[in-house]
Amino acid sequence: MDFEKSFTEIDFKEHLFSNKVFQIASQVAEKTNVKLFLIGGFVRDIVLDRERDDADFLVIGNGPEFASALAKELDVKSISIFRNFGTAHFKYENMDLEFVGARKESYKRNSRKPIVEDGSFEDDISRRDFTINTLAVSVNKEDFGRLIDTYNGIEDIKNKIIRTPVDPLITFDDDPLRIMRAIRFASQLNFNLDDKIKKAAEELRDRLGIISKERITDEFLKILSSAKPSVGLRLLQETGVMQTILPEVANLSGVEQRKDFHHKDVFIHTCMVVDNISENTDKIWLRFAALMHDIAKPQTKRFIEGIGWTFHGHEEIGARMMDEIFERMRLPLTNLEYVKKMIRLHLRPIALVDEEVTDSAIRRLIVAAGEDLEDLITLCRADITSKNIQKVSKYLANYEKVMAKVREVEEKDRLRAFQSPVRGEDIMKICNIPPSKKVGEIKKAIEDAILDGKIGNNYEEAYDYLLKIKDEFVKSQNVTN
Repeated sequence: MDFEKSFTEIDFKEHLFSNKVFQIASQVAEKTNVKLFLIGGFVRDIVLDRERDDADFLVIGNGPEFASALAKELDVKSISIFRNFGTAHFKYENMDLEFVGARKESYKRNSRKPIVEDGSFEDDISRRDFTINTLAVSVNKEDFGRLIDTYNGIEDIKNKIIRTPVDPLITFDDDPLRIMRAIRFASQLNFNLDDKIKKAAEELRDRLGIISKERITDEFLKILSSAKPSVGLRLLQETGVMQTILPEVANLSGVEQRKDFHHKDVFIHTCMVVDNISENTDKIWLRFAALMHDIAKPQTKRFIEGIGWTFHGHEEIGARMMDEIFERMRLPLTNLEYVKKMIRLHLRPIALVDEEVTDSAIRRLIVAAGEDLEDLITLCRADITSKNIQKVSKYLANYEKVMAKVREVEEKDRLRAFQSPVRGEDIMKICNIPPSKKVGEIKKAIEDAILDGKIGNNYEEAYDYLLKIKDEFVKSQNVTN
């Protein structure tokens, strides 16, 4: 985007006239004798030419009262009012509208919840987190569409930098979550952090301890959802915040590995993998799996003469580490098994490139990955971070070979939702045994026979195989009893 040109051409008045809600809001402000401004992200995103479906209004006066008057004019029946904070919210058509009375805030050392008092326009602007969010546009009749840029937010957007309107040590000490927000904005917008912000973030990162894990995780996942997450990941690492919130990732820095198709430093390699995968998918939990895929390399690191650094078993140990990380970060447990699966299997496909690999090995990969096989291959491709174009081409071609074998086996066996064609009821009837662990063992023996290519994946062959093995299993059942 050509910022120099676009800034001189922005017509905020035209933007506001394009939506009738702003015109009506201006009329209501005139009737109720209040001063009204659009503030923060809505204005910032006009400058950045980003779509936005929510707008924040700053009311010099009573925010809830003005919101109620506007809602009545718009024939909106449902409105949420938070009188303790002087705020209100309602939806109109496709927009979320937020209203706040001008205020000033003070904080207690052990809480990020502010003590709120009525304030002036200047008070309210100065309490905002970053200069790019201090931009305001008048919605008042006499100067409708006029930009008010108290802290040079436009200049900071032009220079692609995140700064605070006041000393960042004060900003972050008052509300430590703003440390995460600063890095999140830098990552989402591909901006730089002001050096003072970096220093303050490093100095006050332990203050994040007063913030709920859910709020920190929410900001972290927004960083991971950026177009280029490495911007935020590297800033988290550089400021020491990563060590505070996710030490397992921070500890990847400086861990060497064989260069082959990886970068030598595991943290840098991981950042590259996350960026690679983010070019191909918006799936946040696949991105999270990419971030975590080498998480156990520090504790599995061994040096072997003639080979270099090895990390045997890091995929299994890494998968096991997810239980504690998910619990600590308050991540939704519904995604835990998926992430563990991606980590556990991320080395499996490349081991199946050899021409001599059996259909059985391919079948086992298909069954292990299930419906997530395409995601797994996407992760594996992203895991190639070599700067050697020939090596990258070779490894990508290898994954294509694996997928060709997968498609060939799938066509023959239809194994996506694989399970024994002979059900538990049949096993109990034929073997004359009650519901028990033994039924599962027999069922698994049939599934293994199919996976190993001994029999086909159909009822007839599975039934014949059951008749063949039933005496052996029934005998072992009687011995056990």
